[in-house]
Formats: sequence, C-alpha cells, structure tokens
Amino acid sequence: MRIGQLNRQGPLESNAAMMTDEQLMLDFQRGSKAAFTELFERYRDAVFGYFRRRLADAARAEELAQETFLAVLRAVTRYEPRATFRTYLYGIASIQLLAERRKGAQRTAIFDLSSPDPSDPRDPEAAMEIRRAVEKLDPEDRELLMLREYEQLSYAEIAALQRAPVNTVRSRLFRARQALRDLLVGSHRTP
Repeated sequence: MRIGQLNRQGPLESNAAMMTDEQLMLDFQRGSKAAFTELFERYRDAVFGYFRRRLADAARAEELAQETFLAVLRAVTRYEPRATFRTYLYGIASIQLLAERRKGAQRTAIFDLSSPDPSDPRDPEAAMEIRRAVEKLDPEDRELLMLREYEQLSYAEIAALQRAPVNTVRSRLFRARQALRDLLVGSHRTP
C-alpha cells in the first residue's frame, strides 16, 4: 500500500465523513474497511508531513508514514479510545521515528535545508531562516515546537505523547519559543 493508492468505496463513505475519528476506529475494529479508509484519507498527509519535517529523505518519510498506518492496522484489536485517535496516531508515529533514529538510519541533519518545507511558506527566505533556527534548538525543544506548530497538536495531546503534565508542556513550550525567538533576533543583529 502506497500513500495515495487507497480509494474510497462503499455506501459508508458519506456517513464516515461525518463520524469522529474515534467512532471510525471503533467501526474499523468491527470490520469496516471504509472506516479505515476515511481515517487514512484524513491523516495521510499529516503523518507524511510529520516525518518529512524530521527526515531529510522524502522516500523514507513516506515509508515511515506507511509503516505507521500498518501499525494501526496491526493494533486495531487493541485500540481503546482513552485519548483522541490523533494522539494515538502521533504516538505510533513517534515510536516509528524513535526506532528509525535508533537504527542509525538518520545520520544527516534533522532538516534537509536544500529541500522546501511541505507546509508551503509564503516567504522562502524567512522560512529557511526559521528552519535553521529551529535546527539549532535543543532536540526536546525542537520536538515540542514541531508537535505544536507543525502538527498542531493541543497541549493535552502533546502532554499525552510526552507523558508529562499539561502545565509542564506549557512551560517547556514557552521556553522553547523564547529560545527560538532569541536565535531569530540574534541572527538579525549586525556585528
């Protein structure tokens, strides 16, 4: 299965579009392929973007996105809606990314500064400057910022992923934003 190769089929299609992610996952547990297709359609680009912003190799980012959805398929019987499906999905993606990094497959910089960001910035020079500054952040700060700003996860979702209290996430994000601002202000100073 390649990203983009799944086609919607069946009468559940219009009904599935109105269901919550958690309802879709529960329907998928009961055997509805259309429910999984809807979840895949909702999240395939976001999951690919998650990996693409963290890996220099676009092909490997796509492979990891596929592996994430395969992990959802394999774990469907164990799914319990304790948190949002989105938190569950990004948790799986985070595990995939950690495994990738442990294998040593990612030996280059976190960001491939020669390729454009898939989020399509309006000002390419400013976007490049921000990416360079983000790259200089402490890895934990960088990950928190990316989860909040790029993946647009809520504080509660990030707290669930990080297994930390929401207030801790808020304060760590505040410090990460301060550090990023300091790096960006410092890059505009003339020597």
